[in-house]
Amino acid sequence: MSHMSDTPPLVINWFRRDLRIQDNPSLSHAIASGAPVIAVYVLEEIGHFAPGGASRWWLHHSLKALHKDLEKLGIPLVLRRGDPAKLIPELVKEVSATSIVWNRRYDGKGIETDKGLKLSFTDDGVEVKTFNGSLLREPWETETKSGGFYKVYTPFWRAYKEVGPSRNSLSKPRKAPIYSRPLPPTDALKDWALLPTKPNWAKGFDDHWTPGEKGAAMRLDKFLDRAVSNYDDRRNRPDIQGTSGLSPHLAFGEISPFQIWNTVRGRVEQGNVGNDGAMTFLSEVVWREFSYNLLYHFGHLATDPWKKEFANFPWEEDPAHLEAWQKGQTGIPIVDAGMRQLWQTGWMHNRVRMIVGSFLVKNLLIPWQEGERWFWDTLVDADPASNAASWQWVAGSGADAAPYFRIFNPVSQSQKFDPDGAYIRQYVPELSRLPNKHIHAPFEAPTAILKDAGVELGATYPEPIADLKITRQRALDAYDEIRKSV
Repeated sequence: MSHMSDTPPLVINWFRRDLRIQDNPSLSHAIASGAPVIAVYVLEEIGHFAPGGASRWWLHHSLKALHKDLEKLGIPLVLRRGDPAKLIPELVKEVSATSIVWNRRYDGKGIETDKGLKLSFTDDGVEVKTFNGSLLREPWETETKSGGFYKVYTPFWRAYKEVGPSRNSLSKPRKAPIYSRPLPPTDALKDWALLPTKPNWAKGFDDHWTPGEKGAAMRLDKFLDRAVSNYDDRRNRPDIQGTSGLSPHLAFGEISPFQIWNTVRGRVEQGNVGNDGAMTFLSEVVWREFSYNLLYHFGHLATDPWKKEFANFPWEEDPAHLEAWQKGQTGIPIVDAGMRQLWQTGWMHNRVRMIVGSFLVKNLLIPWQEGERWFWDTLVDADPASNAASWQWVAGSGADAAPYFRIFNPVSQSQKFDPDGAYIRQYVPELSRLPNKHIHAPFEAPTAILKDAGVELGATYPEPIADLKITRQRALDAYDEIRKSV
């Protein structure tokens, strides 16, 4: 028996990307133990996955909501900032915890930290229990017929569809026993200064988002009441609200994929929701799972190409082009609309993410890692697996990637998915008076039409920073170069 056998039981629940009360396996286990529970969140600010600016904004509001929800359950929330490998053992000692629980993470550094802590706690007689709180199935649970992990999405989705989630959603936890010991010191959330001040670039976020578990539930309901039935046709249209907007809630774990899966399936079974739209939507939830599957098996997904030959790709270093892309000043309207939507709202429509991504890595030949880094800093839904996997997919360097030679033409994409130019007009207002026919490519419009619309290329709106035809060929030549070298 450990030396801690005389200590009255106390459980610590360590929150990470699982900032919710419902369907939270580690929290449910902690409360079910019958011992008082204390919650902790550690702000990690080192390494590749330290939260970016937009994520910090979301995190502030999410922790505020979580704090309120935990209070109702009688659980105090302790905030600490720094290295969890040091801070978590300190907290365990401070409060003489007999047990600690958490939901697992899947990135290399996270796994390493958690393994080390588990070993040292177990040696010290502190019980450690870990759970799957954020994936429908663990990455090691889904194997191909030949026994490896899936590197291609379509069979992965088929396998998931067949077996479904590994468990049901958990019922809402009851109150925990009163925590009556002295409270350990905690940082004040406001001292973390997660919100931008001067300038407050996030002022537009408030109109778009309600971080926290309640906001997530409201979003899912609204989506299932309205958009899901037409999801198949409308999810590619940035000019209409055809998607769920759940990605940031999922990224912070304010809703679990189990809750989404079971709610959607329930609505289909009741006949309230069409099966096609629902299944296409669930396949997007499973794309996130696929990304985690890749991250788990390849810990450097955010920095190193999955396909080795891309290590020799002749990328261009072009700070001026990178900045024009980041600021939405490329002279290609659909690209600029997407990059400005991202800056103003912390989010970008998925179809447009593919278009701006393809433009960056193929037309500008700028390394996909630059795009991954910018998105990590500016997206409220920045997720260690999905962000990296999606950038590698666009670049052609990932598992099951779009073939490199599939180069999106941003103008034809724009004509197809924003046919009336409504999305461009919303985010690139200086072009708003151009007729539909010319709004997708003002650089091809007759001078009289530009003049009529008050557009002066190079003055009120930039000339394109890249010739789409020439740069497409340049990208294909660059790809041929690395293909020959393999």
